[in-house]
Amino acid sequence: MDTFGLKIIASDKVFYEGRCRKLIIPAPDGEKGILPNHENMVIAIAVGTAKVQLAGEDEWRDLAVGTGFAEIVNNRVTLLVDTAERPEDIDVRRAQEQQERAQEQMRQKQSIQEYYHTQASLARAMTRLRVAQDKKWNI
Repeated sequence: MDTFGLKIIASDKVFYEGRCRKLIIPAPDGEKGILPNHENMVIAIAVGTAKVQLAGEDEWRDLAVGTGFAEIVNNRVTLLVDTAERPEDIDVRRAQEQQERAQEQMRQKQSIQEYYHTQASLARAMTRLRVAQDKKWNI
């Protein structure tokens, strides 16, 4: 089966590097699917859940990603994101507290800038909680 090279860089370290069969990344205008031999391009990444199907596997693995971009060149995909977290690395209690704080702040009067900041914080917390339910990322 065809595969492509995948490298995920999260801020200061290489989060993952290896072969991949399929990849779905969150983009500002919806999810984008990437298969082997995909056309060369650059895609913006939004806060959300990236889904990865590694070489030799049929199961999908979820990870929480922050904003960034994906570069697809010559059957190699590089994701450069603010954050990337495996389900087992997520502190569920902390994510729940972050979600509650953000929801409380959303109910308060804020400037437009504060509102967007709070909205982003809430999106990150909700993504982390969704991904934490999937404990299949053991690489």
